[in-house]
Amino acid sequence: MNKTPLISIVDDDSVVRAAIESFVKSHGFLTCTFPSASAFLQSPRGAETSCLISDVQMPDINGVELQDRLIDLGLSIPTIFITAYPNDEVRTRVLSAGAVCFLHKPFDGQSLIRCIDDALKGSSGNLTSE
Repeated sequence: MNKTPLISIVDDDSVVRAAIESFVKSHGFLTCTFPSASAFLQSPRGAETSCLISDVQMPDINGVELQDRLIDLGLSIPTIFITAYPNDEVRTRVLSAGAVCFLHKPFDGQSLIRCIDDALKGSSGNLTSE
């Protein structure tokens, strides 16, 4: 029996978080949302997460730091980064550390679904939107 993948979404912007959640749900995935990296790290849902979508710029713990903490915890969660502030250095760093994709806001929905599909297949698409 196939289990429906859980896609966790971490973004401090409630409007963006809700929009991504609605879009991902409309494609048949289960979702769980978090307003901060801390909330995700404190949740037991991390162990159930099949794919993580995380904003880069967030207060307290940013997306890059979240990736570092997950690696330190030994959690290998395929991660898609989204950002309104694209930066080549950050993109290179997160992709080198194993991120599946790095998308610039606004991004098209098909790019996000392609990244989720790559994450769930265990491949690193390294897709970057312009």
